[in-house]
Amino acid sequence: MHAELEHLGFSIVTVALEKDPEDVRPFIERAAPTHPSLIDTDWVVADLYNAVNVPSVVWIDEEGRIVRPNDAVFVTGTWTRAHGVDHERHLRRIRRWATTGEGAMTAEEAARRQPVPDADHQQARAEFGLAQWLARNGHADRAEAHFARAGELAPHDFTIRRGSLPIRGIDSRGDEFREMVVDWVGKGNPYYELLED
Repeated sequence: MHAELEHLGFSIVTVALEKDPEDVRPFIERAAPTHPSLIDTDWVVADLYNAVNVPSVVWIDEEGRIVRPNDAVFVTGTWTRAHGVDHERHLRRIRRWATTGEGAMTAEEAARRQPVPDADHQQARAEFGLAQWLARNGHADRAEAHFARAGELAPHDFTIRRGSLPIRGIDSRGDEFREMVVDWVGKGNPYYELLED
């Protein structure tokens, strides 16, 4: 999509949330993107845009204004059976915005639709940040309680809950992750909350 639309001034920037750049580097190199592809080891992007799951897409116009807040968007149908998200619909929407400008929200609408973390969620992000720091500095035993507290305070935030798994030495695609999702969805919660048109 970047190669297709860059002549219009459109750009894509992908950001991987990973504990170590080397964990994601092979995927980026295999994909050989024509757009900037960054690795965020501190979850700064998740904090700035209140991304609670991945993939999450934010539309930012040439003025630097958010014109569509974070939304779950997939670019292929690889996992459609698992998540039920129609990737073609999102790709059409992005192409329309890039080519005609249609589909962008007003500043008021984007602000109204942008999820804002409440006090518990802000505390969860702080707990997660502290846990990351402790784990990186040789205090994995002390980090565990903060990772757990972060998940309790913001059970809907899978960038925190799933993101903590590899830092804790747990496979982020393994049984613990699947159990986490089954439990969350089994309680009537959506795994992905999509923005409605």
